[in-house]
Amino acid sequence: MLTEQQAQAEAAPRFTHRQVLEILAGLMLAMLTSMISTSVVGTALPTIVGTLGGQDQLAWVASATLLTMTASTPIWGKLSDLYGRKLMFQVSLVLFAVASVAAGFAQDMGQLIAARAVQGIGAGGLAALPQIILGDVVEPRERGRYSGYMGAVFGVSTVTGPLLGGFIVDNMSWRWTFWICVPLAVVAFAVIQKVLRLPFVRRDARVDWWGATFITGGTTALMLLLSLGGKEFDWNSPWTYGLGAASLAMLGLSVLAERRAADPILPPHLFRNRTFVLTSLASLLVGAAMFGALMFLPQYLQIVKGMSPTGSGLMTLPLVMALLVSSIMIGRFVSRTGRWKVFPVAGMLLVALGLFLLSRLHVDSSLLVVALDNAVLGVGLGASMQILILAAQNAVGRTDLASVTSGVTFFRSLGGAVGVAAFGAILSNRLTTELVSLARAAKLPLTGGSVPSLGSPEAIHRLPAPVLEIILEAFTRAMSAVFLVGVPIAVLGAVAALLLKEIPLRSAQAAAAPAPVSK
Repeated sequence: MLTEQQAQAEAAPRFTHRQVLEILAGLMLAMLTSMISTSVVGTALPTIVGTLGGQDQLAWVASATLLTMTASTPIWGKLSDLYGRKLMFQVSLVLFAVASVAAGFAQDMGQLIAARAVQGIGAGGLAALPQIILGDVVEPRERGRYSGYMGAVFGVSTVTGPLLGGFIVDNMSWRWTFWICVPLAVVAFAVIQKVLRLPFVRRDARVDWWGATFITGGTTALMLLLSLGGKEFDWNSPWTYGLGAASLAMLGLSVLAERRAADPILPPHLFRNRTFVLTSLASLLVGAAMFGALMFLPQYLQIVKGMSPTGSGLMTLPLVMALLVSSIMIGRFVSRTGRWKVFPVAGMLLVALGLFLLSRLHVDSSLLVVALDNAVLGVGLGASMQILILAAQNAVGRTDLASVTSGVTFFRSLGGAVGVAAFGAILSNRLTTELVSLARAAKLPLTGGSVPSLGSPEAIHRLPAPVLEIILEAFTRAMSAVFLVGVPIAVLGAVAALLLKEIPLRSAQAAAAPAPVSK
């Protein structure tokens, strides 16, 4: 609990509704810049590989950004404490834009992967700092009405990215999939430069280099294991055990470093805060369920339903619209009433229901059923993601605002990486089992437990009818297993949210601080 002395010591900045909307526009543009870049590039990867070569390095193009983004997220929060929110936000935006330009000029896969890794460092700042800045400019009681719009950015980028990527690849050079985000970054930088005026407290503090080294190293080893396991190397291999041991060792050392640091990146006392621990756990679980579903649903639509990449992207519109409406409406309700706990609990249960409904899809399921299932999932995500961050921010004082926000964001990104890796392994193993079983039952020559590469969706649909039927049925069963695994994960997230104590949203934040200096 915050003390009365802390509450009286802080003079939080005051902004009008119009000023908040102007700041929010810049923050949302920056978030859109980062998120849309990832989804745009995904559509262009086959063309990029065809131009630059390096098919064996394809996994690194996607993994490099995710790896560095997740590892750097907690560090951006602490740097914003030491050097100012606005400066660090603009640094992350410039870093992301410069890396995007470099990626567009890449002449080989090595240059592209390096640029994507730097992109990820900038994206880590753009993932955490907008939420931190919003926490600075808006009181907790009013924050819900604005945070709902931030949650909607994720949904918009999910649909817009693949559509824009397809248009660029068909009508322009693939290099524009990287360059297209630069104008957005420039506009976001200009908007924030003009409208954001935050008090900055100059602190006599040092960067926690040991903590940064061990947190980054441990997370990097874990992300490498999750991203490349089962692809670049077998799960049962020296690489798996080596990366796992390195991750555990460095994360263990990070605990020791943070306990001894004068100004730690993730203060140990946060892990004694029940709200932070539970919201981090719930965010990790919602990240696993969300990214697992969003990553593999398009495969069902393209392989089983025979849709184009653009068509499968459009089929996520019900999810996006449901997420948009629910996040905005719930945010407004939370701001009006101050009550928030019911929403992450109900939201995670709706996520579980949506995943269960998706697990019931079969080869002949109508697109209307798919759309309705997506909408249920979207409502659940909109009700839970942003409210969990709000609950964590509300449980700490201003001095811990950056650490707690970047911490929760970090665990959500980590959960997404875990979800994609785990669901991908389940899909691959179950698909192999089902293909062999169905082929044997149909007396087709696909035996011995070995399944050849299936190829692209177009190649699959050119196969003879008996083989095609087996593949579609096997893939549907494998997808069903993936979504079913997500159900208990989402339920555990609901349990974590249920254990939260509903602390009333404060009308003013409190934390002891010296007199601010304008920056």
